[in-house]
Amino acid sequence: MADPRAIIHEFLAARREDATRFLAELVRVPSDNPPGDCAPHAARAALLLEHLGFAVERHPVPEALVRANGMASCVNLLVRERFGAGPTIACNAHGDVVPPGEGWSADPYGAEIRNGRVVGRGAAVSKSDFATYAFALLALKAAVAAGAKLNGAVELHFTYDEEVGGAIGPPWLLAQDLTRPDYAISAGFGYAITTAHNGCMHLEVEVRGKSGHAAEPAKGVDALEAATAMLAELYALRRGYASIRSRTPGIHSPTLVVGLIEGGINTNVVPDRVVFRLDRRIIPEENGEEVERALGKVLHESAARWPGITISLRRILLATPFVPIAGQEKLIAAIQRNAKAVLGEDIPTRGVPLYTDARHYSAAGIPTVLYGAGPRTLEEANGHRADENLLLDDLHKATEVVALALCDLLAAAA
Repeated sequence: MADPRAIIHEFLAARREDATRFLAELVRVPSDNPPGDCAPHAARAALLLEHLGFAVERHPVPEALVRANGMASCVNLLVRERFGAGPTIACNAHGDVVPPGEGWSADPYGAEIRNGRVVGRGAAVSKSDFATYAFALLALKAAVAAGAKLNGAVELHFTYDEEVGGAIGPPWLLAQDLTRPDYAISAGFGYAITTAHNGCMHLEVEVRGKSGHAAEPAKGVDALEAATAMLAELYALRRGYASIRSRTPGIHSPTLVVGLIEGGINTNVVPDRVVFRLDRRIIPEENGEEVERALGKVLHESAARWPGITISLRRILLATPFVPIAGQEKLIAAIQRNAKAVLGEDIPTRGVPLYTDARHYSAAGIPTVLYGAGPRTLEEANGHRADENLLLDDLHKATEVVALALCDLLAAAA
């Protein structure tokens, strides 16, 4: 029997152009979320996976649940390959992306290849890892066909709601008993293994006053004036967060951003209603429920200082932090060992100030890490920015690392 590691290397070297084309096809199908009409992308991804020889399960999420989560359509994809009795390792990436925004030097959906990079929305976050995981699994199948003995299974979980919280992606698949992996690898970047990340709360604040003519503003109750004072108190609170430090490498302090604001009736009318939404990042040492209560207390106390003003708060999202759990070390060891061989350097573990679908697997007791294609930092890839891009060499290297790590993990179970 040939060396399975050599087979994996040779297989992936021969399929680099195929992997590049696969990723480019995924980038060319928009899947912006919002508005979250992602079923067309799932349909295209499923066909591409079938062309690679995979059997693809399509799992549409019920329309009412999709709408309740702020989306128009959502179909989750599952691929299962069993090699024998043993553990199941899930590889999860999300196909929904943030809208492209402005400032692009290329078509956001053109998948232009420029200086060895593919440029387009989702090229790095995280359509790239559809390619990483699919081609890693193809390489594993090639090794088995050549006689490699593996026990266990690999599943591909391709979901479509990470950008709006992930509630109808991995946790929905788990709740429907469609899958129950023993380990999970979620989309990440290639030069570090993410073992922890922040949580996040999105809170909507509605401030209500009383309209009045701009010629007689004292006869109204100005909701915008009160909201401005609340915002000032929130920003003062934000400045104090710098003194709160996480013990997790790669994660620093809590953050707070007011990202949306709307209100008013017309230029010549005292505004009777203002609505704003805030994003509060929660470090691993914090409790999300306590964070929400503390912010609510600040906002209600601020509103009470303004006669005639009332407020209401609505939680949009509460994502718990992703923290290490037992079993994660097996994934870390396999990935680090093979990254050293492929990249020629030791890669660290770290935390990141983002929040991802990895937390859903971990919350279900499934040891999980983030690892996939990409550079050392999100900024290098212009993630969530104009001209998002991925160095194709990083895609190919990460694919080999993942394939070799999966091979080691399943060979150890044989």
